Amino acid sequence: MEINRKKILISCDSPRSLLDFRGKLIEELIVNYDVSIYTPKIDQSRIRHKLDEMGVTVYENELKPSNVSILSDLKYISHLRSLLSKLQPDIFFPYTFKPVIYGVIVAKLCGIKCITPMLTGLGYNFLDLDKKRTAVQKITRILLKFSLKASSNLRVIFQNKDDYHTLVSAKILTTKNKAYVVNGSGVDLSHYDYSKPDLKVISFLMIARLINAKGIKEYYESAKLLKQKFPEVRFRLIGPYDDNIDAINDELYSKIKSDGTIEYLGLVQDVRPHITDSSIVVLPSYYGEGVPRCILEGMAMGRAVITSNSVGCKETINPSIKAINGFLVPVKNVNELAAKMEYYVRHLDDIIRFGVNGRKYAEEKFDVNKVNRQMVQILEGNI
Repeated sequence: MEINRKKILISCDSPRSLLDFRGKLIEELIVNYDVSIYTPKIDQSRIRHKLDEMGVTVYENELKPSNVSILSDLKYISHLRSLLSKLQPDIFFPYTFKPVIYGVIVAKLCGIKCITPMLTGLGYNFLDLDKKRTAVQKITRILLKFSLKASSNLRVIFQNKDDYHTLVSAKILTTKNKAYVVNGSGVDLSHYDYSKPDLKVISFLMIARLINAKGIKEYYESAKLLKQKFPEVRFRLIGPYDDNIDAINDELYSKIKSDGTIEYLGLVQDVRPHITDSSIVVLPSYYGEGVPRCILEGMAMGRAVITSNSVGCKETINPSIKAINGFLVPVKNVNELAAKMEYYVRHLDDIIRFGVNGRKYAEEKFDVNKVNRQMVQILEGNI
């Protein structure tokens, strides 16, 4: 007699994240679960083909994750409620803000027995600029507090300890909440192979969406400063220019595309050749990272890094001086970022040494297989 397999429904705000960030986890889950996904419309055929190949059932929606759209959000909530009522999954696993906020509320109403939201970073909504908050920030905090109210069927997952403590300080979570911290999304060390960087032409690479929070302006301004001293040094930027509430302005975007300071490559399907061609990977993000995947990818491939001393980013730098793999710089500090870039240009041996240390640190702390084993235990309630 065939035993019915348990069901898990995963809800996300971007189909790109399904394979790039959750692909290995889905492979792990598909062994013992019927996996369904609730995602914004999938436009890329490679993503759809791979999910079909894996045996995942896909349900699409019209969610606009980075913009305020009441009609879109209401449609999302309505469709999700119908889907949860029909599927009655054993586990509901939403991640990122809108799927977490709306998904947890709807899942509680539908009586789902195991709800395990994951916050992959708190982002703009928890940035305090002189303690002034926008209407969007205020509403997000209120909804999140309501959504994450402690209950026996709710387990909240974070990718760094700072985000957890931030929500406790904001009184969104309490000590009654069941909360867990994992080491980011992890990185597939078999997919991102180590390679020794070519030091004949020093090149810096930044991989990020073109939004202010990622530090795009600081990277551009630092590149301009360094180009004055070292015109042969190259600066590359990979990432989409999306319709986003925090997108960089048109003037900066135009400069990046046309003035020759940075080589802008847009969105690419595979970052590995570009990391191979780089010497150092940079991410001067302001806030809101869970643990930045692009830095983990650079570390896995043996690249020295520079990132900001901000939530999530600082997790990627080994605190051991003997095993240093990169530098932390203050948020929004162009001069300090440029100074650390210059350090690498003048100390080529450290590019190699830091890169080797970074690979070892990725193996020790961020191996996707280790992270996913912990994730499955949390999802199943075994921790």
